[in-house]
This record gives sequence, C-alpha cells and structure tokens, in this order.
Amino acid sequence: MRIWFKEIKGTHMIRDLVIEDDSKGTRTHKVTHALDEACYELGLARPIWLDAAVKEFKRHAKVRFSKDAFVEELAFDYLEMQVIEED
Repeated sequence: MRIWFKEIKGTHMIRDLVIEDDSKGTRTHKVTHALDEACYELGLARPIWLDAAVKEFKRHAKVRFSKDAFVEELAFDYLEMQVIEED
C-alpha cells in the first residue's frame, strides 16, 4: 500500500511525502501506521479522525484533515491523505 500525504496552503502544495507499507496487516492498520509515520516525518501531531473524515476516507480513499483536526497551530490549511496504491 502506498499513501500520499500533502500539506496544502491555499491552492499550493507546500510539502508532500509518500509512505509505503508492504506488511501483512489489515488496511486499517496500514493506514494508521502510515499516518503515524507521516506525522513523525513532517513534524506534526497526529490529527483527530472526526466522523466526517472517516466517511470521506471510506468513500474516496482520500481525506483532508483541516486545522480543526489538529491541536497545534499549522503553517498550512490542511493535510491531505490519499491512497495511491492498494495491495
């Protein structure tokens, strides 16, 4: 599984990162692990999965974590997470 993380400010991508997970874990485990790893690499606290975010991710394999999902101040408008390759 490959997941693409993008920090977006306005209409511009500030930074991006692709996390790969070839483990035998479940899809949920892989997504959770990738989010943890991306937040560590990008120096962010882990965002909160609000109900709307869970529904969006299940429907489109893509989610945007707005500033409301983070505890600290951000230098960007939202963090986008998108599955780009499934196992």
